[in-house]
Amino acid sequence: MTGIREERFCFIPITQFPIPDARSNAMKEKVQAALDQVRPNLQRDGGDVELVDVTEDGIVKVRLTGRCHGCPMSQMTLKMGIERFLKMNVPEVKAVESV
Repeated sequence: MTGIREERFCFIPITQFPIPDARSNAMKEKVQAALDQVRPNLQRDGGDVELVDVTEDGIVKVRLTGRCHGCPMSQMTLKMGIERFLKMNVPEVKAVESV
């Protein structure tokens, strides 16, 4: 033994731990505010929409609930209603997907 203490370090790539971005939080807040404006129209028919996620590349993921879930017109509502409204009010939105 030489008296030198050997230390081992384990480095984990930073990409495994995303750091919250203030821009993505601001976009998420804008999307939520826009969905809050759409929500009364959906609720009038017994449905609703829930924000699941907003990706960094502008993809908004939502869950249609209530009578909207499983409705044959839900994709039309999603694309021509929700997506169109979000793109007009939050220009960073590229697409809306149902999960």
